[in-house]
Amino acid sequence: MAHDFKELKQRYLAAQLGGNRREALRLVIDEGIGRGASPLEVQLEVIQAAQREIGRLWQESAISIAHEHMATAISNTALAHLYDCSPRAPSNGKKVLVACVDGELHDFPARLVSDALDLAGFEVRYLGASVPVDDLVALIDEERPDLLALSVTMEFNIPSLRTTVEKVRVATNGALPIAIGGGCAGTSGIADELRADATGSDASETVAVARRLLGVAAA
Repeated sequence: MAHDFKELKQRYLAAQLGGNRREALRLVIDEGIGRGASPLEVQLEVIQAAQREIGRLWQESAISIAHEHMATAISNTALAHLYDCSPRAPSNGKKVLVACVDGELHDFPARLVSDALDLAGFEVRYLGASVPVDDLVALIDEERPDLLALSVTMEFNIPSLRTTVEKVRVATNGALPIAIGGGCAGTSGIADELRADATGSDASETVAVARRLLGVAAA
């Protein structure tokens, strides 16, 4: 069945901006999943696409920080419901640690990636926003992940990303692959500068990157 994701995204976006959480959830579950779309399609083509539009509107001062926060809270709720009704692929035995660098408060892209990786069969440790680098290094030593995925959205957090990558590489003797995502990953050139093992522009691409780096076949 063909889906008009552009139209569904616009209706979902309107529900976000109106603060209508129930309508946003109805659109995702009933008119997305309920009409045959896959969870990943709804995640990328509706929720992620709408959230990018929210980010653009905020950057252009077309909406307030309060509206941006309200819209993002609705999307976090929608993701939780989508996650609950989504089938998970069999475990592939690989562990991924996902975190925003210290100071980065925009954790929505990392949340998208974490859910997608989990549903693709990876064992995920999602740490959320603004993780102090020393605490991150300590948890890496404790959890022994196969891949670290770092998210940075705001350009003023790039120095924090540099520090994080440097300290993680020292602590792991460069043995832990590092993927970089978020709004700055593909536009700032920072991934090339830091010689990241991979970048991911969205959740789907990050899942593909993780599979390639860790030698995991698609489910």
